Amino acid sequence: MRHKSHYRSRYPIEIRSRLAVSLITIALAILIGCKNKPAELPLPFYNKPDFTPEWINKTDTGYRNIHTIPAFSFTDQDGQTVSEKTVEGKIYVADFIFTRCGGICPKMTDNMGILQQKFRNDTGVLFLSHSVTPDMDSVPVLKKYAVKKGIISGKWHVVTGSLDEIYALAKKQYYAGDTVGYYQTGNEFLHTENFLLIDKHRRIRGVYNGTLPLEMQRLTEDIITLKKEDS
Repeated sequence: MRHKSHYRSRYPIEIRSRLAVSLITIALAILIGCKNKPAELPLPFYNKPDFTPEWINKTDTGYRNIHTIPAFSFTDQDGQTVSEKTVEGKIYVADFIFTRCGGICPKMTDNMGILQQKFRNDTGVLFLSHSVTPDMDSVPVLKKYAVKKGIISGKWHVVTGSLDEIYALAKKQYYAGDTVGYYQTGNEFLHTENFLLIDKHRRIRGVYNGTLPLEMQRLTEDIITLKKEDS
């Protein structure tokens, strides 16, 4: 009892009252701060090959000029035509690989497989892998590769086609290449680890290192964010 009386004598009631008020004030500030927390930022747009993110609102003058992937037409592992109509109104993830690749491609395909599994039952999300050696990756070769990798037909398209068309689309439109920051327009061999997140309007909304499993979590979260934006 003496100890308790001595403790109270060191902290008069007015000080203890002020302390209580301060604690209540801090608690209220935290609650108000959480309540007024800014809404989650939308995903940026990528309009240049240096992948500088740009946040553009629908009311901005530049909204109508956002870079958009143009029309395309390739053939997938099932011999089906894959075009801009295939991805119309859908979110998709694009990358560039080749079946004989023994370096980064197996990791990229495995990681794309992680995404495929997460969004397996979501008809609004697709995956699109372009062969950068289409002369060697014929439809039968792609089919064998797809079966080996557990690629689901209709969900994940692995495509082949004209080398010139694939490279032009990759370098000039997806900004894919070994060197970030400039347009590759020549016949340099295309070999990039990038995964690109494309929205329902075929605009680039995210760039990720496709060899890193950790990046798949970030990509998953961004797909979910994008689905909310377009809902």
